[in-house]
Amino acid sequence: MPVTRAKRSAAATLATLTLLLAAACGGGGGGGTADTTSPPGDRVLAVKIDNVGAARPPTGLEEADLVYLEQVEAGLSRILAVYSSQVPSVVGPVRSARETDLELLRQFKKPTLAYSGAQSRLTPLIEAAPIDALSPSEAPGAYFRGGDRPAPHNLYLRPGDIPYRASGTNAAEDIGLSFGPAPAGGSPVGERTVRYPAASFTFTWSAGEKRWLVTMDGSPARTAAGGRLAAASVILQEVTVRPSDFGDRSGNRTPFTETVGSGSATVLRDGKAYEARWSRDDAASGTVFTAPDGKRMAFASGQTWIAYVAR
Repeated sequence: MPVTRAKRSAAATLATLTLLLAAACGGGGGGGTADTTSPPGDRVLAVKIDNVGAARPPTGLEEADLVYLEQVEAGLSRILAVYSSQVPSVVGPVRSARETDLELLRQFKKPTLAYSGAQSRLTPLIEAAPIDALSPSEAPGAYFRGGDRPAPHNLYLRPGDIPYRASGTNAAEDIGLSFGPAPAGGSPVGERTVRYPAASFTFTWSAGEKRWLVTMDGSPARTAAGGRLAAASVILQEVTVRPSDFGDRSGNRTPFTETVGSGSATVLRDGKAYEARWSRDDAASGTVFTAPDGKRMAFASGQTWIAYVAR
């Protein structure tokens, strides 16, 4: 993605001045306290991750604060992983961005988005979006091809080689999600499945691990180290999914997932399902999840998965 060197230089200079100011105010210590002098979104790294069979297992996904599941062309799925509290040494495989990502990521003010490219007609929208977009052309030293699988499913990111550092705070808090004891009520449930035309995700409650074990397309979803991918909370968010103005080389239209608006949601936590509502007033606002009594929904501490479900 073409971005001028002057723009990068200005951004780097601003970042340096911010760090100097924080140090002068005593914010440069290592006591684990987040730097509150910078906007929350500047502390967020989002990575677009491939999710077809040939791309699995993913690397570094288990360390994300938020995991978004999106429908893409031909009914397949992609993952948008959001990091803030910690960042793994390697993340991937990295794939291309979609129009849906641009609206979704507005919640985080100005996040860094790592992606492998986009179709040419979408590139101007990415350049105009309030994000720090880093493709391999922008940060060639931060990306590498692995030898364990064929291209294009073998592109990985080394976050330590890009101008981003973890804040130690959960990215979910940047968009207003809160964590705490489970609300009253809820219905006991052992399993829920989300289906796209050519993909599926099943979340199975494990009382022993106190997590929802993830299954993708009928197979247990695993980390690169062989462990199970699992979520502390799962949000099944009902949204409008409509055709966008973009498509792939095979003529498949790219779906656009509308994340601004309101609708129903189901929250899975602690072996129960809770009915909820979601609302997001505009692209610059965070998404609010509320219980039937109008109070904000509290989520279980740990990784949160959000699956977009077509109404």
